[in-house]
Amino acid sequence: MSGQSVLLSMRVNDAVVEVAVKPHHTLLDVLRDRLDLTGTKQGCDTGDCGVCTVQLDGEPVLSCLVLAIQAEGREVRTIEGIGGAEPHPVQDALDRHDAAQCGYCMPGIVLSAEHLLRTTGREVDREEVAQALAGNLCRCTGYVKILDAVVDASQITAKDTAKDSTPPGSGST
Repeated sequence: MSGQSVLLSMRVNDAVVEVAVKPHHTLLDVLRDRLDLTGTKQGCDTGDCGVCTVQLDGEPVLSCLVLAIQAEGREVRTIEGIGGAEPHPVQDALDRHDAAQCGYCMPGIVLSAEHLLRTTGREVDREEVAQALAGNLCRCTGYVKILDAVVDASQITAKDTAKDSTPPGSGST
């Protein structure tokens, strides 16, 4: 039984996908090798580096540690599902702050930072960002620009959240 494939159905970046997987395949294996979503990077395969971070039902997870079958019927978001025609505010801020050098760690950092900003809905400080990104290693930078960029992005997303929650006709512009 362990060698037999199982049909997995999940939503990936808002699209329903069905793919045959072996019970031992990780979510990372399926995303990269079966769905050709190579923005999610492979690093340590032990959950120590964070480069494989994706969101599962809106929460950051290390896809190298999640069996693909655990994603059955669930929503997966990869770096390819963040932003669109316009970059997400986190992506834009990282670019404006020149926070990436090689960029290998950036997909995991973006997904972790996006989760922080989406779930807080307010401006965050460097300590909160550092805590949210603690599982994401970057071997190229000293993290200062990354932390500053996410704080900057939080100011933008907090304003957008406030704007979206202002009732029509309340006098706020």
